[in-house]
Amino acid sequence: MIPVLVADDHGFIRAGVEAVLRGTQFQIVAATASGEETLAAIDMHDPAIVLLDINMPGMNGVEALEVLRAKGDKRRIVLLTAEINDRQLLSVMRAGVDGIVSKDGAEDELVDVLEKVHGGQKAIAPIFLQRALDLSLSPQAGPLDRLNPRERKIARLVARGMRNRDIGAELNIGEGTVKVYLHAMYQKLGIENRTELALLAINDPGE
Repeated sequence: MIPVLVADDHGFIRAGVEAVLRGTQFQIVAATASGEETLAAIDMHDPAIVLLDINMPGMNGVEALEVLRAKGDKRRIVLLTAEINDRQLLSVMRAGVDGIVSKDGAEDELVDVLEKVHGGQKAIAPIFLQRALDLSLSPQAGPLDRLNPRERKIARLVARGMRNRDIGAELNIGEGTVKVYLHAMYQKLGIENRTELALLAINDPGE
C-alpha cells in the first residue's frame, strides 16, 4: 500500500477522499486540517504522497508546500482545490507541485493523478500550465511579486525591524518556521540577508 496524507479543513472532503481511495493501492495514514498539523504529521507518518487543500486556516496548502520544499523535502505533493488564484498558482508551480486536482470532479480524477505522480510524472492540467506560463510572462507588479501573501507579510514585518521571534508571535507561527520562510524568500528573490529584504519591502507597491 502507498501511504497518503490528506490535509483539508473540511471533514466531508476528507471522508470523500477516503471513500474514493478505498480499495485502491493508496492508503490514508493521516488526516490534518491545517498546514501546521500537516508538517507535523508528515514528520510522524512519512507519507509517500501528500494531498493538500490550498485554503486552510493558519498556514495554507501553498505555504505548507513551500516550507517543505525549503527544507529539501521532495516527496510528491498534490493540491486539492476548489479555486486557485494567480499568485497561488505561480507559487505552487515555482515550488515544484506534482499534481493539481479540482474538487469539482475529483472523484473521477484523483486516483489517476495519484498513480501518475507516484510513478514520477506531473499531473497538472494543461489549463493550469498555460495560465502559469501566461502569468510568468506578464510584467511583475513589484519587487515582492514572487512571494505569496504570508511571505509578503513577513517581508513587511522585517522592514519594520521586527525579530524572528516577534514575527512568529505576530503571525502565530514558530520562530523556526519564520527562519525557514526567510531562507526560501532569499532564494526566490536572489538576495542574501534581511537588509536586502527590508529594502525590497519598502519599495513594494503593495498587494
